[in-house]
Amino acid sequence: MTDEDVARLLAIEPFSAMDPRNFPERVGLRGILRNDTRIRRYRNGTVVVRQGDYGNSAFLILAGSVRVILEGLDPKLVGRSERRRRSVIGSVARLITNPRSPESRDARRYPQMQRPADDQSPDAERAFVQDVNILRDFPAAFEQTTNDVMTTGELFGELAALGRIPRSATVVADGECELLEIRWQGLRDLRKYDAALRQHTDDRFRRFGLSAALRASPLLAGLSTELLEQVTSAAEFETYGSFDWYGTFQQLRKRDVDPLSAEPVIAEQGHYPNGLVLIRAGFARVSRKLGHGEQTFNYLGKGDVYGLAELVHNAGAAQPVPLASTLRAVGYVDVVRIPTRTFEQVILPNLPAGMRPPAALPVDPSGGGPTPSRPDRPGGHEGHGIDPPMLEFLVEHRFINGTATMMIDMDRCTRCDDCVRACASGHDNNPRFIRHGPTIGHHMIANACMHCADPVCMIGCPTGAIHRSEESGEVVINDLTCIGCGTCAASCPYDNIQMVEIRDRSSNDAIMIDPAQGKAIVKATKCDLCIDHHGGPACERACPHDALKRVDMRDLDSLARWLRR
Repeated sequence: MTDEDVARLLAIEPFSAMDPRNFPERVGLRGILRNDTRIRRYRNGTVVVRQGDYGNSAFLILAGSVRVILEGLDPKLVGRSERRRRSVIGSVARLITNPRSPESRDARRYPQMQRPADDQSPDAERAFVQDVNILRDFPAAFEQTTNDVMTTGELFGELAALGRIPRSATVVADGECELLEIRWQGLRDLRKYDAALRQHTDDRFRRFGLSAALRASPLLAGLSTELLEQVTSAAEFETYGSFDWYGTFQQLRKRDVDPLSAEPVIAEQGHYPNGLVLIRAGFARVSRKLGHGEQTFNYLGKGDVYGLAELVHNAGAAQPVPLASTLRAVGYVDVVRIPTRTFEQVILPNLPAGMRPPAALPVDPSGGGPTPSRPDRPGGHEGHGIDPPMLEFLVEHRFINGTATMMIDMDRCTRCDDCVRACASGHDNNPRFIRHGPTIGHHMIANACMHCADPVCMIGCPTGAIHRSEESGEVVINDLTCIGCGTCAASCPYDNIQMVEIRDRSSNDAIMIDPAQGKAIVKATKCDLCIDHHGGPACERACPHDALKRVDMRDLDSLARWLRR
């Protein structure tokens, strides 16, 4: 951004209406615009953001217009790879035809390796379809879609940027247009020091994001539209922790730091509840005082609630009780707080019977409040029975983020490496995980992609190559659109993405060199849960001793049963 760029922005809405005196010197309005924004120009049909991608910026339309595609667009048109499961015969044949060298591939699949003679081949055409950022047949691609047009002065993408949630729609340039991209850090500071922008984004969140979050909660399933609107208007949106927690976490792992000191308190044991807390995004630790420290006995994720048992108890008791536990943000957490009065008047009378906790809580005789007899989850299922040391381990290492975390029972594991060989046989002779990792007792968390609930590796990918699969949500990499920049590998808090040099199958498996740059072509690789294989992850199926399991950390009951085998 040049001085001329910044001056131009300060002359237009909404920046012209902002009072620079409201911004502190260290975070001046000019400084935010210079350091946290950039002007981008798009050609007709260029994809600005993709539905399902995680983004870290919002966009203000400076000139022209964009088309917001809400539904109906073929995912293949915006850089998504088309996944097909191999046939049984194809899977067996691959074992025989696999090249000896690792990461050996067909050079004709990559646009930078195209030769003039290959331009007319069917394989080459399919490669280019996946590697472009402009919709084919634009604007004919919109004919079967539900879409809307946004014009100069409108802001979009701010909800996903501030809440770290997937983009809800694909946005495409509708003709030549000029956009101002605002990093989430800059948007946060603009909101903090400008009441009008804060009110504008809060109103949009209440209109689109908050109502959707509340509607998705099982606790509110019995509310009518009118009652749900009452809850929405009274609810408060709060954010705790750092958006880029993965960088901070990597630093904390290198130092001997008490993890609790780095986790902001959302609600504290012994205080009286001021409302029901609904986790909208991220994770939170639930702990209770024990001696001079605290013991973790649960953790909450998206859709879970905190304070339900105490609120129900206090609504019908002459003697109210304080909170039985402390809730802390593990990394970055978005919460929706529903005031106590609204809970008692609107939600409690309509609470589904299966989700109603006991009317009276057993009280701790030491005076610390009610005893936390069960996890505070909307499903109301009983305690999971996982030992506190295991919970501490999972929370402190942030493994609670995983939906397919690889756990190995080292008492059963004989180190035969059948799991490693099975993975390599289906992935270019290169295993997508390392049978090594942190341990607790006789259990190890292997160095393998966990397919996180909050996949921070997706933030910042310039081509959208790393994404969730449309069918079942696995985090996968489109090999054709990956440019080998390493952003995803650097962002992964668990070091579970590897950058590899690929080999040219047609040239005796020599390292593939980009003719334009004269450098080896590098790609990001990781576990894809054998998405195109039959039967699920090969590593788990190949273990002869049932020592390995891919665990969804959101299902504590299932994890507890496996640990107690």
